[in-house]
Amino acid sequence: MELTNCKECGRMFGSENGELYCSKCRVDDNADFKKVREYLYDNPGASVQEVAEGTGVSETLIIKFLKQERIEIIEDGNSILSCERCSKSIKTGRYCEVCKAEIKKELTQAVKSLNEGKGSKVKYHSHNNK
Repeated sequence: MELTNCKECGRMFGSENGELYCSKCRVDDNADFKKVREYLYDNPGASVQEVAEGTGVSETLIIKFLKQERIEIIEDGNSILSCERCSKSIKTGRYCEVCKAEIKKELTQAVKSLNEGKGSKVKYHSHNNK
């Protein structure tokens, strides 16, 4: 366990497994998510503004849930979320499926390249200064 500051409220807490939020902020976040999820269940296709007004949860937090892939937009061609790499309209997350696949491929190649580099032998040359 390491001491860290909560990313939301700034309070210091004991973080296990790299947690970023204190227990109070996690409980609040889960309660807000539950409100949003239930509202969307009863009102499918509602806009972010309608969800915010109906739940009291901020639009910023609703967009955060979208980026975390906890909820998704039903309609195609929305103007709420765009891929952070190519700017294509997306329904959830931070990247479109094409960019996700490209990023995965690039990371796989980078790891492979790093692993191959570890296997190569480095030769040293010593200088004897007598």
